[in-house]
Amino acid sequence: MVHGGPEVLHIIDVPPVSAGPGQVRIRIHAAAVNPTDIVARNGMRAEFQRQKPPPYVPGMDAAGVVDQVGAEVTTGIKVGDPVMAMVVPSGIHGAYREQIVLDQNAVVPAPAGCTHVEACTLPMNALTARMSLDLLGLQSGQVLAVTGGPGAYGGYVIQLAKAAGLQVIADAADSDRDLLVALGADVIVSRGERFAEKIREHFPLGVDGLADGALLNGLAIDAVKDGGHFTAIRGFKGGDVRGIHFTATWVTGYDGAYAKLDRLREQVECGQLTLRVAQAVAPEEASYAHRQLEAGGTRGRMVIKF
Repeated sequence: MVHGGPEVLHIIDVPPVSAGPGQVRIRIHAAAVNPTDIVARNGMRAEFQRQKPPPYVPGMDAAGVVDQVGAEVTTGIKVGDPVMAMVVPSGIHGAYREQIVLDQNAVVPAPAGCTHVEACTLPMNALTARMSLDLLGLQSGQVLAVTGGPGAYGGYVIQLAKAAGLQVIADAADSDRDLLVALGADVIVSRGERFAEKIREHFPLGVDGLADGALLNGLAIDAVKDGGHFTAIRGFKGGDVRGIHFTATWVTGYDGAYAKLDRLREQVECGQLTLRVAQAVAPEEASYAHRQLEAGGTRGRMVIKF
């Protein structure tokens, strides 16, 4: 892959890989398409990618079957197990490929009863949501605001927050209200301008914490109470504002976080988390999947099925 529009995506041959000590090889059957794949493709992260020569293989979410286990693997994973993993891309090491080798701690069993297509929609987005909530550090009964609730990240934040006993307020278009109700949001405000003011109409002092998945950044700060907590994806931090604690959610910090990803699997199996698939396509249709995601409005993940 070279940088550009969706049309630059094409199929390439890559060298075979083998699992070394402490590693697991997965025959990938499905890889989710995420916004981070878009910025990897369009050149927004070119300066980071230059550490490896092209071509580049994107993709952070994989599900498939273990076909090789290296020595010194202690997680109990064995050949033939259906698994899922978050992948941190580097050069041709990305989830949009038929086979990949990962550290054993990045690979956990797939949720029971789920297809590969369904399972691949969980790891990266749910780990990102988990990290956001860990950074916010809210306690049961406190109030969390979520932007971008209908998306994969936002949806997982809502569901994980409700499982932790938080009260959740989120914004949504009219067409997404039923979805947010199903995800568990307690209060829903209309999507659009005046987000912070709408939050304050329900919580005049502001909310205890905010997870910004819609990249509202500075436009959402006023929704948070003095001394509250604000975390955002893509690195935004608001500086010194009313004692608010700002953090950036970088999910790569949870690469290899076996216990956290395995706990998310358990939460799928007990019904606390919902896997959402928009559409599965063949590898030859990866450019179509990118176009659909960029066009907006997909509810659930586009998936490349191998």
